[in-house]
Amino acid sequence: MSDRSMNRRHFFKEAGLLGAAAAGAAMAISACKSSGGEAAPAVTCTDTAGLTEAELSARMDAEYVDHSQVPGKMCSTCALFEAPATEGKCGGCKVVKGPINPQGYCKLWAQKPA
Repeated sequence: MSDRSMNRRHFFKEAGLLGAAAAGAAMAISACKSSGGEAAPAVTCTDTAGLTEAELSARMDAEYVDHSQVPGKMCSTCALFEAPATEGKCGGCKVVKGPINPQGYCKLWAQKPA
């Protein structure tokens, strides 16, 4: 019986290590660009410290997220997006107040006219 419990304990230890390694590898891969393998600069536009409660509420109502999960729809392709002066920085929005990530998304997204 003790050999069996040692095997089980060893199995769970190895499974935990394997899971941690897989999670680390996935994070490393997602941080790389698909071309060249260089690390993509991380733009984070979540600092809402200067917004009023009403502006924060409107931002939440618009369901703004810092990184779009909707294929083909991100703030940089939205008609309401105000591009940042410097690439790699947060932009703005005509409707949603606060810093806006070019890779972000909200339910108010509207296609830029061609």
